[in-house]
This record gives sequence, C-alpha cells and structure tokens, in this order.
Amino acid sequence: MKKWGFLLIFSICLGVTAFMIVPFFQDKKGVIENGVVEGKLSSGNIKKVEIRVEQIYQGNLLLVNSKYPVRNESIKSDVINLNTRKELVKGYRLFNSVTYLSEDIARKFSDMVLDAEEDKVSSFLITSGFRGFDEQSKLYKEMGSIRALPAGYSEHNLGLSLDVGSTQGKMEVAPEGEWISKNAWKYGFTLRYPEDKTNITGIMNEPWHIRYVGLPHSAIMKEKNFVLEEYLDYLKEEKHISATVNGQKYEVFYYPVTEHTTINVPANLRFEVSGNNTDGVIVTVFPDNV
Repeated sequence: MKKWGFLLIFSICLGVTAFMIVPFFQDKKGVIENGVVEGKLSSGNIKKVEIRVEQIYQGNLLLVNSKYPVRNESIKSDVINLNTRKELVKGYRLFNSVTYLSEDIARKFSDMVLDAEEDKVSSFLITSGFRGFDEQSKLYKEMGSIRALPAGYSEHNLGLSLDVGSTQGKMEVAPEGEWISKNAWKYGFTLRYPEDKTNITGIMNEPWHIRYVGLPHSAIMKEKNFVLEEYLDYLKEEKHISATVNGQKYEVFYYPVTEHTTINVPANLRFEVSGNNTDGVIVTVFPDNV
C-alpha cells in the first residue's frame, strides 16, 4: 500500500498562505432559520437532507465519556471476531483468541500497520477491541473504577476503539508506541487519552488506546493538539471549518439537531454525517477525488 505523505496547509480567510503543515480553517458560521440550518458550501450544487434525531447517536465522531454513554444504536453494526477472519489480521497479531472489532476499522488498522513495516516497525498486536456491555460490566467489577469504566461508558463498547500492544515491550517505550503516536493521525486514528489531557478526558494516560475518527478530523486534532472533547467543542463554536490535507480540501460543518432539522449538503460531492452523541451532527464534505 502506498504510504501516505501528509502535509497540512494553514491559511487565513483573506486567502494568504501562512505556514505549511498547518490546516486551513475558515470561520463560516451557519444561520438557523425556521428549522433549516443554512451552511455555506464553497462549491457545487446543494440539496436539502432531513436529519433524524437518532442520527445524533450514530457515526465515527461520537463522544463517549462519563457524561455521554453508548446507546445500542451507536454500536458499529459490522463487529466481527477477528480470529475467524484471518485475512484481516495482517501486519499485527491478536493477544486473545477471541477479539472483536468493527470489520471496517480492522481493515483500516491493518492498512496502517502494514505501512509501518516500511519504517521497520512490525511488532504490533491488538490486546483488546470491541466489548459488549456484559463483558464491560464484568471487567469493571474485576478491575474497579480506577482501571475500568462501567458498561456503556467505555469507547470499547462502540467498536471504534482498540488497545494496541507490542511484542517488544510496553507501548510507552516500544517502537510501535512511538510510531503510533507520530503517525496514527494520518490514517484517521487518534490517541484518545494522552498524558497532558487527563483533566479533560478524565482518563489516565493510555498510549495504547486509539480511536478511529477519520480524516480530516484526526489531522485537525493532531495539529491543534485536541482530544475529542475539545474538537467537538471547537466545531460547535465555529460551525464550519475547512481543512486542506495533502493538497485536498475538506469542509466540516456542525449542525444542532432538533425534532425537525433540514441541512444543506453537496449534490455532487461525497459527504458523511456523524452524530456527536450530545446534541447535533457533524457533516464532512470530501474532495471530489477522495
């Protein structure tokens, strides 16, 4: 697989290029009128799409913490036992014979660690993936509140998160841990619980726990040193940002959702809608060749 060489470009609204390797953000705030959220798309035709309230609780950008639990409709529908799908276990090993994860996330993780082999880093393993509520409850009882979370309040209950280990030692010191810290964002993953954000996440440093959010979100979070709580607050404040990653421009919109909400989306470009698990949805508009 071709290795990603990501560059971020940071520009200001006047169109003057600033620093390389920094994303380009614009503050284009939507206006809510009569239940229709009017976001300004930069190019192409638009169409209106109705957003259902349940979409707040579905997608790759769901915030899960002590305040916002996982709902049944939030769980990835493609969770599989990786041990029965050996074709997906490439570039890494499984610590347990029964390890569950979203099939889509497993493919993305495999793509990432196969690229790591080009940097001569190749001793990855998955120590934990998706956990059902019953398994999470059992773990919480066995390990206690310091080392585990109650059922429904762990990202592992989503199917989007996994714990990554190394056969070379602890992730804090292993080459695999260093590689993940530097490169995971290029593939849409983020280190969910960094050491300098424990006051925000409420979770101790976990250099092994990664979470899929997708591009361009992982790139923006990496550049601005945001954890998911900070990033979603940032989107809520800005309403609309643009980010150029590897020469490709993405647009990201936040929309609050009520019982009857209609939003503008591009008619001629691919887009994804993800809830934030609190009060709205994030619309990501992709470049026409992505």
